[in-house]
Amino acid sequence: MDVAKMESMKQAFQTEANAYKQLQADVAKNHTARQQFIQQQQENDMVLKELEMLEEDANVYKLIGPALVKQDPVEAKSNVSKRLEFIRGELGRLDSQLKNYEEKQQKKGQQLAKMQTDIQALTQSAASAVAQA
Repeated sequence: MDVAKMESMKQAFQTEANAYKQLQADVAKNHTARQQFIQQQQENDMVLKELEMLEEDANVYKLIGPALVKQDPVEAKSNVSKRLEFIRGELGRLDSQLKNYEEKQQKKGQQLAKMQTDIQALTQSAASAVAQA
């Protein structure tokens, strides 16, 4: 009976450990995406500052494929502002997602620690039962 219970607990522990590893991978993926958005935000902030320094009659060009296409400065500022708004929204979404992942990871870690303690206690009781026999 104890052997079957121990195997069952070990299998459950392995399943939970795999889920914990998946959470770690999700956190790492989130960090990577977040870093990319932060870099894009910094680049777009610089572009917006440059556009704000331009005079009203300045020429602004946008690279579309291999060609530079003339663009209205007001439209360019608007596009960059909208892009920044989108990036900030994505960063907010990623932050809340990261918080959720970290909370799940902490709970899963506590659950794994308890399961490991239970397995060790069962192993020790089984070993002492064998020694007494």
